[in-house]
Amino acid sequence: MSTTSRQILLASRPHGEPIAANFSIVDTPLAATGPDQVLLKIRYLSLDPYMRGRMNDGKSYAAPVPIGGVMEGGTVAEIVTSNSDRFRPGDIVLSHSGWQSHAIADAKDLRKVDPTAAPISTAVGVLGMPGMTAYTGLLTIGQPKRGETVVVAAATGPVGSAVGQIARIKGARAVGIAGGADKVRALTEEFGFDVALDHRSPTFVADLKAACPDGIDVYFENVGGHVFDAVFPLLNFFARIPVCGLIAQYNATSLPDGPDRLPLLMRDVLTKRLNFRGFIVRDFADQSKAFFTDMSRWIGEGKVRYREDIVDGLDKAPEAFIGLLKGRNFGKLVVKVG
Repeated sequence: MSTTSRQILLASRPHGEPIAANFSIVDTPLAATGPDQVLLKIRYLSLDPYMRGRMNDGKSYAAPVPIGGVMEGGTVAEIVTSNSDRFRPGDIVLSHSGWQSHAIADAKDLRKVDPTAAPISTAVGVLGMPGMTAYTGLLTIGQPKRGETVVVAAATGPVGSAVGQIARIKGARAVGIAGGADKVRALTEEFGFDVALDHRSPTFVADLKAACPDGIDVYFENVGGHVFDAVFPLLNFFARIPVCGLIAQYNATSLPDGPDRLPLLMRDVLTKRLNFRGFIVRDFADQSKAFFTDMSRWIGEGKVRYREDIVDGLDKAPEAFIGLLKGRNFGKLVVKVG
């Protein structure tokens, strides 16, 4: 019996902010499963900022999505039929099937998810790539020490919220930056940050300085833009800056106006002995077991909380993704597909 997959394709490459016309929705018959393959029904699709880069046709750490190709993304799926001894129908797995309702996958590319351990959507959230990004970036590069000040941008997102909570577990002081009163309130009341700041406030620069009287020892960079401009003068000697994302710049079509500030940046990198390091989570794949063990325990102990922003229906993925790049989501953005 043939299966039809509802798919969202990249119809054209965006110039600046993505728009609805950059996506198309089609129904495509899938081929039969081959040896050691399975047929998947996608249950949840993760939407993440990195996907904006995959829409461009430029040199990067990963190949772009081709025009007419299925938009890529992490998924939680249920096995419908299996030609593999490793899986049987009904198993829940983590896959990278992209923006579609069904997919054919090689069994070797799948990881089984225990649906009794946590809600299965967390496999693409706090117990998946975003959570591991926070864990590995902060602990491997940031290396927070007891009593130090850790500042986190996009702090109510799935990465930022985990960073702040892990910093607190390690005995550091967590300062979170978010946009809007509801998100700022959640940082202290829900996620346990020591201080919460609104980057939209006209007094943000002064507020950040007041919140960090002893400077900043670790800055977990998710944003760039004016948030980084406010953070940079406050970085202490030997500060560590894990660079995870630069969402403020993803839709940029040209360099910003103004004088060239690179010489000033490089001067402070030298004189303050700053450690900037960009990273992709797969750089630390060997830490996946330690991450899952620690994060599962912290969640069970109530030391790490998470929030999900669940959108119902695959057809709503483009609109939700466009909103993600504008900061409209509150928590880990996930599409409930089926």
